[in-house]
Amino acid sequence: MARTRNICGVVEWGTVPYAQACAWQAELVARRKAGEIPDLLIFCQHPPVITLGRNARRENLLLPEEELARRGVEVHASNRGGDVTFHGPGQLVGYPIIDLSGWRKDVVAYVRALEEVLIRTACEFGIEAGRKAAPQQKRQFYTGVWVGEEKLAAIGVHISRWITSHGFALNVATDLGYFDLIVPCGISGKSVTSLERLCEPGGGGPSTPLRTGRWAGQKGTELMDQAKAAVVESFGEVFDRTMEIVEPDQWEAWLGAQPAAAS
Repeated sequence: MARTRNICGVVEWGTVPYAQACAWQAELVARRKAGEIPDLLIFCQHPPVITLGRNARRENLLLPEEELARRGVEVHASNRGGDVTFHGPGQLVGYPIIDLSGWRKDVVAYVRALEEVLIRTACEFGIEAGRKAAPQQKRQFYTGVWVGEEKLAAIGVHISRWITSHGFALNVATDLGYFDLIVPCGISGKSVTSLERLCEPGGGGPSTPLRTGRWAGQKGTELMDQAKAAVVESFGEVFDRTMEIVEPDQWEAWLGAQPAAAS
């Protein structure tokens, strides 16, 4: 008999401020620790914000915070791993809140699994993404998902009593100009890319093949919806979960929250 797979709820928050998302995650993590809710994969987008992980260096923030505020970009410290990154409209942010006790109690394996989810997602768009070796580093790979020399997705996680929070940021139709404000993930000399850019004819640049076909020309909402669907499918495969939509009235009840703004 086939083993019954664990349920993972899929939650859509729409566009929410970063601080609000952190507060909501904390509440849901507490409920997951108490066994009151199932594993969750939360999707959202954020207004422009730069976040500083536990290992962040301030020199990787290339403008004073006052100037960033003038440009409409917030700055927040975060308890996730990693250095500095940007979140903004057109970027698919995923916050898995799952109990690794029922999977593998291994932080590195969890990060590699998130990378695998996003590598498979990129493959759905005809994009050959992968991990990038980190020469002369203690670690084997840079964290995240890469296409050639460009980073497509960033990952930064927090784990408490084997319950996860924070997660990944996949550039779908992100304004990549915002990344000029930082040294992304603290890795100098590397650039970033997006699904939108890679799906355009010739969008892969000199280091990657020509991207054409059914995804070429898709913009904004269409591409975001397809990316979410691909992530959900890949997440279920990699983590051996049955993915089920959680309606807003249910997750709002878990939080005692007001409805999130539409994305």
